[in-house]
Amino acid sequence: MKKDSDGLEVRQRIIDIYAKSGFDSIDPGDLRGRMRWMGLYTQRAQGIPGGKTAVLEPEELEDSYFMMRVRIDGGQLTSDALRVIGGISTEFGRDVADVTDRQNVQYHWIRIEDVPEIWRRLESVGLSTMEACGDVPRVMLGCPLAGILEDEVLDATDVIAETVAKYVGNPEFSNLPRKWKTSMSGCVDHCTEPEIDDVSFVGVVNGAGEAGYDLQVGGGLSTNPKFAQRIGVFVRPDQVTDVWAACTAVFRDYGYRRQRNRARIKFLMADWGPEKFRQVLQDEYLQEQLPDGPAPAPAKHDQRDHVGVAKQKDGANAVGFALRTGRISGSLLTRIADLADEYGAGRIRTTTQQKLVILDVPDERVEDLVAALAEHDLQVRPSAFRRGTMACTGLEFCKLAIVETKQHAQDLYAELEKRLPDFDVPIGINVNGCPNSCARFQTADIGFKGSMVRDANGEMVEGFQVHLGGHLGVEATFGRKFRGHKVTKVETADYCERVLRGFLDRRTAGESFAAYVARADEDWLL
Repeated sequence: MKKDSDGLEVRQRIIDIYAKSGFDSIDPGDLRGRMRWMGLYTQRAQGIPGGKTAVLEPEELEDSYFMMRVRIDGGQLTSDALRVIGGISTEFGRDVADVTDRQNVQYHWIRIEDVPEIWRRLESVGLSTMEACGDVPRVMLGCPLAGILEDEVLDATDVIAETVAKYVGNPEFSNLPRKWKTSMSGCVDHCTEPEIDDVSFVGVVNGAGEAGYDLQVGGGLSTNPKFAQRIGVFVRPDQVTDVWAACTAVFRDYGYRRQRNRARIKFLMADWGPEKFRQVLQDEYLQEQLPDGPAPAPAKHDQRDHVGVAKQKDGANAVGFALRTGRISGSLLTRIADLADEYGAGRIRTTTQQKLVILDVPDERVEDLVAALAEHDLQVRPSAFRRGTMACTGLEFCKLAIVETKQHAQDLYAELEKRLPDFDVPIGINVNGCPNSCARFQTADIGFKGSMVRDANGEMVEGFQVHLGGHLGVEATFGRKFRGHKVTKVETADYCERVLRGFLDRRTAGESFAAYVARADEDWLL
């Protein structure tokens, strides 16, 4: 499919042919392949149960509507841009939108006839859906508070912008073996989760006191999770774009294309190791040697979501707040844009935890904004469960999903708030509809991976395989599985309550849930 026509070429066919002739006119290679290069996937037809996901053909699973992903590099938005995003959702997407855990916004119910007009509106405020999906460089993650906080190692805003401008939409990298996920950040909390990206630039200070980046390659989740490996080099800010392009070229040229399920950089890194990767990178692509560099300092805080009120270095405040597992309406996004103008300077950020941040709020306006957001159930000081729960798109719209996730995750955190109202430590509960880990179940304290499960009556029902104790940072580890332990969907709240009460009873002073799981007897966790 990619040899027949570059994925980027589908844009013109959408404008010239498909938007005019309708869904039935779309070439199958474009529909299920190249349209991803422009941020479009067909969405799941309504009413098809999860048990049919692995049985039906793609054309049997898909609807004549699209999911559309808007890429928001670095998570940076103006109020005008967010107003356009919200308006598109309201007018063309049945007022549904999802803020993702990769700083994007996704629409549903998009008709092919409306795509050119949506693109026109997005491009009028500097946004795009180009390469938001597909075997290409996906959205480039950045700290939502880059340039804002006093304690950051350095501000990666410019290096992200330079790299995006030079290479997104560039045919040089429009046919990679598979997706290519990038993060660039100097955040002391490592909020872009560099441990699980394909290529990451992590802020460090070298022995001479110079701020730059540690290069890490080969992270990724899905069915074969791997943590990124340090290459061991120090990258100056003015080298980032060239080093990123060289890493991407290594993946393009050496990545495993023969088997799609091994076509991520993590498999190449597992075979090569960081020493060989560094040698090939320097000798064949950069034609120069990079100096050795230090490892990044550990993340300053366990929670990386920038929720709450944080003091900016200019004296104003950044106000981060939790949505309902990323699900929101276009109307409410428009309202948030208005609040950003009213209480701040019209700057909004998306996070890698399905959250939003309004910047530039004066001290005397913070509590008024907190109250205004709360009117719409947008929580600046959420419960541990509300703050720590994420969910992927799920069965509602995704053709890969086995179970429904968004509403279930919302019901779950609401139930846990009632049952454990005084729970006082951070807890990540990530709900995934399938094994692909779009909501990162392996790195959560409690990770739920969607599957069909037998209930007490022997019936196959929606449920989850449980992963416990995943965490990033120092001694990062993926969640533990226990004898393939599974729970039905209706059992998830009971299960979480049981395990969390055990944690509260047995924990030591200051012990995190992940540390508790690492030492727990298996019967404490079943």
